[in-house]
Amino acid sequence: MNGTGTTVVLVVVVGVLAGAGVTLLLERSLTRILLGVILLGNGVNLLVLLGGRSGAAPVVGTGPVDRMSDSLTQAMVLTAIVITFGLTAFLLAVAYRSWYLEGNDEVQDDLEDRQVAELAARRELPAPDLGGEGPDEDPEQVAPEPHLRRLRRTEEP
Repeated sequence: MNGTGTTVVLVVVVGVLAGAGVTLLLERSLTRILLGVILLGNGVNLLVLLGGRSGAAPVVGTGPVDRMSDSLTQAMVLTAIVITFGLTAFLLAVAYRSWYLEGNDEVQDDLEDRQVAELAARRELPAPDLGGEGPDEDPEQVAPEPHLRRLRRTEEP
């Protein structure tokens, strides 16, 4: 092998990064979810980069055209790195805020998840969600109730 093709080691690295990332994404801790997003993002970036052609720099005039690398995959990976960085910063802020407010970074089940799990355990179907009753008794139309305005201290009731 001349060193320009995809090696088995890089394919294994992609598999390990993606597998570890998905495993960490399934955890309850926001810190582990954050690490899972980072690992999965790096694995996918490496996979996309491996899909391109390797070779010389993709600059016209520096070498023969058939020996140049594919610049599209490099641009896609650069864009994906920026998007992953933004998502990482957001998840880091959410994890910090959760730690600051609650003292832990665990993601809790909500009531809807528990109800779906109980129905699945009993093998029942959930009732269809038709929304609120709105104008003309159409269950898909929702008529929101007017919001009550708070009285200011200077106003009298």
